[in-house]
Amino acid sequence: MENIAMRITNLRVNHLKNPCGYRMDQLTFSWITENKEGKEQKKARLCISEDRTFKKLCYDSGKKKDISSVGFSPEFPLQPERLYYWKVEVWDEHGRRGVSKPAFFRTGKMERGWRADWITSGLGEQVQPLFRKIFDIPRKIRRAWVSISCLGLFELYINGRKAGEEYLTPYCTHYTNWLQYLTWDVTALLKKGTNAIWIMTGNGWYKGRFGYIDGLDRLYGDTLGIICELSVELSDGSTLCVLSDESWRCCPSAVIESSIYDGEIYDCRKEYSGFSLSGAEGPNWKNVEKMQPPEGMLTERLSTPVSVQGQRKPVRLIHTPAGEQVLDFGQNMTGWVQCRVKLAEGQILRLQYGEILQNGNFYNRNLRTAKAQYCCIGDGRDRVVRPHFTFYGFRYVRVEGIEKVNPEDFTAQLLHSDMERTGRIVTSNEKINQLFENIWWSQRDNFLDVPTDCPQRDERMGWTGDAQVFCASASFNADTSAFYRKYLFDLLLEQKKRGGSVPHVIPDILRQISLRTGEGEEDPSGSSVWGDAAAVIPWTLYRFYGDKALLKAQYESMKLWADYMYSCDRNNGGTWLWESGFHFGDWLSLDQPNPETPFGATDPFYIASVFYYYSTVLTAKAAHVLGYRADAAALEERAGKIRQAVRKKYFTAEGELRLDTQTAMVLALHMDLVPAGSRRRLAGRLSRKIAANGGHLDTGFAGTPYLCLALSENGKNEDSYHLLLNEEYPGWLYAVNLGATTIWERWNSVLPDGSISKTEMNSLNHYAYGSVAEWMYRVMCGLNPEEKAPGFVRARISPLPDDMMEWVKLEYRSAAGTYRISWKNRKNTIQYRITVPFSAQAVFILPQGQQFKTIRSKDGEPAGTGRKLYLKSGTYQITAYKH
Repeated sequence: MENIAMRITNLRVNHLKNPCGYRMDQLTFSWITENKEGKEQKKARLCISEDRTFKKLCYDSGKKKDISSVGFSPEFPLQPERLYYWKVEVWDEHGRRGVSKPAFFRTGKMERGWRADWITSGLGEQVQPLFRKIFDIPRKIRRAWVSISCLGLFELYINGRKAGEEYLTPYCTHYTNWLQYLTWDVTALLKKGTNAIWIMTGNGWYKGRFGYIDGLDRLYGDTLGIICELSVELSDGSTLCVLSDESWRCCPSAVIESSIYDGEIYDCRKEYSGFSLSGAEGPNWKNVEKMQPPEGMLTERLSTPVSVQGQRKPVRLIHTPAGEQVLDFGQNMTGWVQCRVKLAEGQILRLQYGEILQNGNFYNRNLRTAKAQYCCIGDGRDRVVRPHFTFYGFRYVRVEGIEKVNPEDFTAQLLHSDMERTGRIVTSNEKINQLFENIWWSQRDNFLDVPTDCPQRDERMGWTGDAQVFCASASFNADTSAFYRKYLFDLLLEQKKRGGSVPHVIPDILRQISLRTGEGEEDPSGSSVWGDAAAVIPWTLYRFYGDKALLKAQYESMKLWADYMYSCDRNNGGTWLWESGFHFGDWLSLDQPNPETPFGATDPFYIASVFYYYSTVLTAKAAHVLGYRADAAALEERAGKIRQAVRKKYFTAEGELRLDTQTAMVLALHMDLVPAGSRRRLAGRLSRKIAANGGHLDTGFAGTPYLCLALSENGKNEDSYHLLLNEEYPGWLYAVNLGATTIWERWNSVLPDGSISKTEMNSLNHYAYGSVAEWMYRVMCGLNPEEKAPGFVRARISPLPDDMMEWVKLEYRSAAGTYRISWKNRKNTIQYRITVPFSAQAVFILPQGQQFKTIRSKDGEPAGTGRKLYLKSGTYQITAYKH
């Protein structure tokens, strides 16, 4: 029986919508079902076909009970460069059936080799070349695909139109390990007759400046090159292939300079208008040259697309006291500005990007050596111009070279990796709402292919510590699974070269800098908290998305890290503690007497030992899930010994923690290291410690993510709300009151008078302290994934309201469907409203001291006793008496 009330949406392959040319070592299909007339999926069927009508079936699961909507991984042999269609059917408990619309995916080359050559220009290291190939298509076109990669960055144009909506391709990897190629459907760009391919190239991360040191570039290579294969299926069934080879031509492009940090110089006078089809060439044209393939493996992509995700017009034009013309876009963001201009021949437009004004004037000294500018040299024509091979972190743009600026001619384009927003929280407190949006903005701004620390200065690196502490918050805010998959793949490749140690940044540019300069750490890797990204991120993704295939793919990484820490312990006396090596510790905390040091007061070896335990526990859990019983048993035994050693060294016989910092207490409480019977006492001590500090936190990167969680989990929920709502320095709302639109790197990045506190290491767009969002989702709103039914197939809903907040609303589109939770304070009661999605279940737990008054539902089936209710799919209105 067909069920018209059932909708099957969000069809994904490896958490990607209709992916083409992605690395597919393992297929995971997922979808979301909405059904107003049913409660749960009883059976499902998945079909894969080589045609959209499903007459050429190549896989049929049959109608089965054990097909999960959050992740189904069939044994299905893929063929290279093949387009597949798939659909799913779902039956509910009444036997009613829903059918999805078809979705598709296309494989890459897999083990099939390349026929094209790597080619370069031979025009010299300073030139960023333009490559061209003119060719004929003799018949009508059925379908056409292009596979392309570049040493550097590229933009592909066919017959004057840009291919794809992606930018900064083929993205950022450790090029000596691997390089991605991209595959796009370009059917609509081609025509019967004469066609032309044009490929612009730029330095990017490969050849341009990358790292802290001014002028240090070419860390991966000094020669820009491309490889390209165009495959055109013609109307008669034959295939035409256009391959990069020595028949291609090249010349210098209009991009005179490009740098991720410094920006771009574009000379319109050197541009070939519209990438003409004509074969006319100037004196700088020449034949290309073949080049040696790169050292790293060339493989299908994992990067999610980086594309324009929104546009903003200036909110005002500022004429500063210094006589500058500055555009204010009203929001700190990542991307660039596109502008419509008419410049006289040789006239130069200069745009300079910054995050803040100082004394009413443009300011960019906190970008350190990054020039962060765009220069356009005019040719006397009306133009719409934008950068090609760079990006900026900015709110303000200083415009030079134009006498009178018209704000309508300028548009900021927001650039970040594709990721569906999944979580939203709104409260009765507008400042908390602004904080929540600031967190989301910093996530978007820094999720540009790599989870960077900052998007604006001479850094923009994938620091593992930042990524680790923010992962859960990020995964509530957006569907991050595919985004992190690429990052974790890069991380594993680095670990394999280091005996399991994890670099401080991914891709590991610090190692490249060290090799080039001989300065810094010989092997910048192996710090606790930072290296724990190898264990924390995969386990977090499993809890949020229920994808066992991804967990299996990263188990090697988790185990390598656990064993690396174990080896550090064994090589240092075998104490079951980690007491050797360099560690960042509680980075940027405020508990050191010397305010100039970035290192916190908490013993870094204590923090290292705590995370030694934590990552070992997570790896043991992963081993259990994957059925690796021997590993699980060994890791559990190891974790028990670490826990015992931590307690012996850092706790007295009476169960008192020997360390006296907020972070030390937070980690002991949250990581379950407190001896039996001492938890309440330590929570009280932490509460008093905060009170003695004026009710303020002083935690850094290691402590802040768990601070509010540790308090709320241990009977000090009121302290968590006080910290969240504190409007003084240090606190989250301090920045909001100063007009912040993103999260800052430091608690006092800007001083109360509006002056920036430091120019060294002071980003105004740094998501790490936004990790408080996890507490907002899990405690304030109460939504928690259950490890035994990951992907929110089952959830624990246990909000902890407080009278300091009148009401709260959450909406979260999980892998299993959309949860909605709200609560509202009344005089003597509190009202809850909860929606559980189709085929999911939840346990709702009232806070200690509250009692149920009424429970109503038109479509749900509540059951339970005491403070617990077991909820199936449906919407519930619950009123409880306050204690």
